[in-house]
Amino acid sequence: MKRVFLIVLDSFGIGEMPDAANYGDAGSNTVKAASTSQYFRMPNMKKLGFFNIDGVEIERPEEDWAKEEVTPVGAYARMTEMSKGKDTTIGHWEIAGIVSEKPLPTFPDGFPKELLDVFEERTGRKVICNKPYSGTDVIRDYGEEHVKTGALIVYTSADSVFQIAAHESVVPIEQLYEYCEIAREICEGKYGVGRVIARPFEGEAPNFKRTSRRHDYSLVPPNTTMLDQLLEADLDVLAVGKINDIFAGKGIGEMVRTANNAEGIERTLEYMKRDFNGLCFTNLVDFDMLYGHRNDAEGYAKALTYFDEKLPEILAALKEDDLLMITADHGCDPVTPSTDHSREYTPLVIYGDKIKKNTNLGTRESFADIAATILDYFDVESKVAGKSLLPEIM
Repeated sequence: MKRVFLIVLDSFGIGEMPDAANYGDAGSNTVKAASTSQYFRMPNMKKLGFFNIDGVEIERPEEDWAKEEVTPVGAYARMTEMSKGKDTTIGHWEIAGIVSEKPLPTFPDGFPKELLDVFEERTGRKVICNKPYSGTDVIRDYGEEHVKTGALIVYTSADSVFQIAAHESVVPIEQLYEYCEIAREICEGKYGVGRVIARPFEGEAPNFKRTSRRHDYSLVPPNTTMLDQLLEADLDVLAVGKINDIFAGKGIGEMVRTANNAEGIERTLEYMKRDFNGLCFTNLVDFDMLYGHRNDAEGYAKALTYFDEKLPEILAALKEDDLLMITADHGCDPVTPSTDHSREYTPLVIYGDKIKKNTNLGTRESFADIAATILDYFDVESKVAGKSLLPEIM
């Protein structure tokens, strides 16, 4: 029995890629930004080799845990995004073996009237806002109008997203999900955004607050992924957090949604106690949703420290033939003026009883090396992009 636990620390970038300026992200470095906080501590990731990855910089080298010299017990690499983009969908697709040659469409001036006319007709509700907006700012600025009129707050961002915010007392959550399904149907072709996102909120003005019942409706991956191949080989594919949503259920055998990082870690630990043969794929979204997008470096640092504190429990639950892989899908620097994702390298740390200790895999050409490595580990001939790291780490 073999098991792989692949954990995505959503938005945990480790420094700008060479083409970052083309995306408006020159100088972005998510981990360095988070490390400026007094709450930043990652001694367990240090032991795995995270701080030995090419180019990783932090601002707290004077602290005891950062000064301590340790020989890493894992393999580690700096991952390059080969796809054209910097969003969740394209990042996860590449982790699963799909390289996207073209970026998904974005709408910096809002969605065209012809699309919204169809949406309004299908839902029976008017639309307000229709601009790129921060998710917390948009309910502050449009929440009262929505509550008074029942019009849906539709907005986007620098990412390829069609987001619908609605107060749960005005639009019941299941109805909001139905509206998102309508949007997913009509957002195709040139309007084929990566994700339609339900953004429910509650409370009273001026203290509206988003709830945890967010739900993503993604494009179906256009090609075969690692997940598809694992299922076809009669292996288990378990999805924790928004993984099922990101892949539109394609290639997923079993799934559980989560409200936050803490629950995502707990659900992963529960799967670690089960016997299965295959992959457990986890996304921890708080880094991105609660801290990166809100330019909250202190919160980001606390979330990283919390994950690091849970690592010993995760490592202790691994069995002899298990692999743990920790990575990210893009950056989201919490100290730059932008609240959007950033075009950054991402980390990869690999640990297991059979992994060569202190193996520096350098800078890889694609996130897809992760998919190729996992397929290789399960003796499944790869039909996806990427080069297996297995010969270098076993």
